Amino acid sequence: MTSAGGHTGTTAEHRLFADVLSCELALPVSIATSDSRGRQAQAVTLLSGLAQIEDLRKDDGGEEHGDLPLLAQRMDAKLDLILALLGRLARQVDGMPEHELRWSRHGLRIDLADVPALDAGTPVLVKLQPADWLPDHLELPATVLDVVGHRVWLAFADLRPDLAEALDRHLFRLHRRQIAEQRRR
Repeated sequence: MTSAGGHTGTTAEHRLFADVLSCELALPVSIATSDSRGRQAQAVTLLSGLAQIEDLRKDDGGEEHGDLPLLAQRMDAKLDLILALLGRLARQVDGMPEHELRWSRHGLRIDLADVPALDAGTPVLVKLQPADWLPDHLELPATVLDVVGHRVWLAFADLRPDLAEALDRHLFRLHRRQIAEQRRR
């Protein structure tokens, strides 16, 4: 494991998160050394599907036609519970533990309990579950920027333009949801 020139992550932190939208959260994630470009087309499809679901949920909130909205809300809540359960079961099978991370359009900072032996410049494949209730994950190519203690900084590498745009939209939704949760507290 190496640190880039003794900067203890500050250079990598600045490169990934300076002047861009970022979110700090805990999600299932794993990294492995690989030259793979990941499953970028599937990642675009997954993120687009998530966006459609979240847009539909947002639009459905204002309907009030008799008992239908209450019934729809109950069914939506039950589906959320079932999907959360499936997500937990899939994580147990997949072996993708949840880790604290910071995520921007440029890459990730992940706090790992067991950091694999990685050097700056090493190509990796990041597997990341973009929603805790959905038992599917993105596979994104990245490069190790720095490793300090239990923290790893990864810069996304060679992302397709449509995937970069889908990631931006997803991060915006995550950020908006975090702000809404903070206001409710």
